[in-house]
Amino acid sequence: MPTIAYLSNLFPSPVEPYVIDEIRELRRRGVNVVPCSARTVKPRLDRHLHALAAETLYLQPLRITVLLHAVWVSAAKLAILSDFLRHALFQRREAPARRLRALLHTFLGVYYAALLHSRHVDHIHVHHGYFGSWIAMVAARLLGIGFSMTLHGSDLLLDPAFLDLKLKQCSFCVTISEFNRRRILMDYPGAVPEKILVRRLGVDDPESKRPSHQRHSTFSILGVGRLHPVKNHSFLIQACWLLKRRGLRFVCRIAGDGPERQWLEGMIRDFDLQAEVRLLGQLSRHQLDEQYDRADLVVLTSRSEGIPLVLMDAMVRRKPVLAPAITGIPELVADGKTGFLYQPGSLDDFMARIAFVMNTQSALGPLLQAARGHVLKHFNREANLAAVCDLFHPYLKSQPTQVPDISSEIASATYENPLLQ
Repeated sequence: MPTIAYLSNLFPSPVEPYVIDEIRELRRRGVNVVPCSARTVKPRLDRHLHALAAETLYLQPLRITVLLHAVWVSAAKLAILSDFLRHALFQRREAPARRLRALLHTFLGVYYAALLHSRHVDHIHVHHGYFGSWIAMVAARLLGIGFSMTLHGSDLLLDPAFLDLKLKQCSFCVTISEFNRRRILMDYPGAVPEKILVRRLGVDDPESKRPSHQRHSTFSILGVGRLHPVKNHSFLIQACWLLKRRGLRFVCRIAGDGPERQWLEGMIRDFDLQAEVRLLGQLSRHQLDEQYDRADLVVLTSRSEGIPLVLMDAMVRRKPVLAPAITGIPELVADGKTGFLYQPGSLDDFMARIAFVMNTQSALGPLLQAARGHVLKHFNREANLAAVCDLFHPYLKSQPTQVPDISSEIASATYENPLLQ
């Protein structure tokens, strides 16, 4: 049975359902998938994720004896890793601290290769282009197999790390929007265009599962996203303050949790918005479905995004959406046709669009139907999931690469270590 090691920064994660979907689809096709996580999962998980967590191979916390063996193998096979090390040391476009992390992650890549050795992995895939992709790249080199990666948004647009080398070394790179593909080819002219492949995310059609929405007298705004600076929820809270000053009746619910929660709670108190703005925390899928059903408008205020699932979820439910005209979002939201876009950073434009939706709710039927049709045609979860998984099959029984397979050396270096058996 062909085997893929699938590495994520944190797995399983309730905010990244597409990773779980891809693993399950590959398994349905007869592929043995080893789910791997660079970090240890937090104990708070939905019940259905516990089984996935129990079978996941975690790189952390590090086991000192395994790490020492990894250092030994790195020294013994320095020539094989030399281009990675040279790139980490002398890539001037990267900050010194990041170059140091790349050196450390090289050792983690050897560590990861040792953990995978007995599993006879044919290919490594890594989701996101953060430090996990460097670890996967190193491990694949040592095991003499290919690796691939998926790029979303921040890992390409805000925090790209050594992507020039990763794009050169990978078998293929999946990205979720045409905008991202154009950006990759523009910023990394050495990338092979045929290896940069667009495969969109998608959502299911909940039409037969949800009750009809009962409209309330108070206009309901919904924001969904991690409470993190990149999601820019403070922008939404400022807009709510202005709406209240103008005497408009509304309620704004924000679903999600994260490091900015305390600060956002302070903003809500300072603006006296306790009656209007509610932080709901992390919600289950069922709870989130209920929030979509109650919403009159779903908003996104992020500084950077791929193509967000939250917008797809809203549009397929015939909910109007308002989002910034950035990155790949216009591939999903055509302004005035399938939703509404605002000028990034402009509170005035954001407010004007909210007022327009408030005043024209009864006339938005054709737009909402067009939005639903657009999602079902181009962002269908089942079809897009199949298209992603199709990419892996040519690499599962590929010929050995020109890089020598040193898995036997890894095995001999770790044979006496029971932690690796």
